[in-house]
Amino acid sequence: MVEFSISAHTFIYILDLFGTMAFAVTGAFKAIETKSDIVGILLLSTITGVAGGTIRDVVMGQFPNSISDPAYVIITVITGVLIFFLYPLIQKHWNLFLKFDAIGLGIFTIIGATFAYNLVGLNFLAIMLAGMLTAVGGGILRDVIVNQIPIVFIKEFYVSASFVGIVVFCIILYFGGELYLAIISGIVITTGQRLIAMKFNWNLPRSRGRIG
Repeated sequence: MVEFSISAHTFIYILDLFGTMAFAVTGAFKAIETKSDIVGILLLSTITGVAGGTIRDVVMGQFPNSISDPAYVIITVITGVLIFFLYPLIQKHWNLFLKFDAIGLGIFTIIGATFAYNLVGLNFLAIMLAGMLTAVGGGILRDVIVNQIPIVFIKEFYVSASFVGIVVFCIILYFGGELYLAIISGIVITTGQRLIAMKFNWNLPRSRGRIG
């Protein structure tokens, strides 16, 4: 039992670091696209990578992992530096930004959900809150800082993908499924929806009315 707990913790930790890297890539991309210097790139990379988890931890009454564990900031800084030097080679591949954003969305949604599950048990509202805060917090700050409308408000199946992934995660746990299965399924469902929506340009209905 102890071995399972340790390996599960390690698995979640590795996923969290990978999700941090994925979102840090999107932050570095946005910073470069808006003509930021290296300091701005590293700053936006770090904010995008750790802000969602930091907000989640504070709301859930926990000390932020991004502060207690330097690995998170180290990863965002390394990612920012790599994107800074590699950008001339990848600048034509904007889809790379969108794919990393989709991966980050999937991982951070379920990492946040798992955080709440381990903290308060199978409480759907707490799991949904933690999952969505982790998933969209960094991206919203990233877009606001570069003076753009946050992608979460205008892009197809963004928050919706996060919500469906959380529902799948909770259903699997409710019926006695393993945590590993719930985590992997939730990530695949969330990321898969986002990628499919991008490929086929799926959008949720929007209001066509005008004010005034």
